[in-house]
Amino acid sequence: MKREVVQTADGSMTIHIPEMNENYHSGHGALQEAKHVFLQNGLLEFKDRGEVAVFEMGFGTGLNAFLTMEYCELKRKKLRYTGIEAFPVDFEMAKAMKYESSVDSFVSSYFDEIHKCTWNEVHQLTDLFSFQKLHLKIENYIPANDTFDLIYFDAFGPRAQGDMWEISILTKMHQILKPGGLFVTYCAKGQLKRDLKSLGFKVESLPGPPGKREMTRGWK
Repeated sequence: MKREVVQTADGSMTIHIPEMNENYHSGHGALQEAKHVFLQNGLLEFKDRGEVAVFEMGFGTGLNAFLTMEYCELKRKKLRYTGIEAFPVDFEMAKAMKYESSVDSFVSSYFDEIHKCTWNEVHQLTDLFSFQKLHLKIENYIPANDTFDLIYFDAFGPRAQGDMWEISILTKMHQILKPGGLFVTYCAKGQLKRDLKSLGFKVESLPGPPGKREMTRGWK
């Protein structure tokens, strides 16, 4: 599958897949989308809690993990991060994103570490940030129930990868969340909201990042 590095509207980079006509991030701005959807409307909801466990569906370029790590270090927040990716981005292409220039300089070197970490093992990257990336299809992932506080659901959109948004996958997301946990995604499709509600989520439609009218959250 061919991958191309492209610039988004906010100046940050992403990857484009021509055969799917799909980007890894919003063409309106990769960096601002990640911060708005997953940090501002996801992680910050847990700012007053103790240790937080995050699961990312679609590790991709590592942007969400990197920004989450920066937040943890700046706010002295303890966090356990697990990302899953069936088709990893190679290191050279990840470096072409130049995301290090978008974070505080004292954490910039950790972008390389995130990508060079061995797969399927837990790494204590700092005293606060525990990190694991799984080279695995979500269908083959069998975690314990009630494991995570927060899910970053960042798979390709339903048009390009509809199987990632099927009720069986969303059911697994509901199962792995702790009671009171949060599912957050950039997607605002009506079918997604109906499916989340059918699983027992309390669904919220929130203003989306620049260039997108809405995004979706679901509380367990």
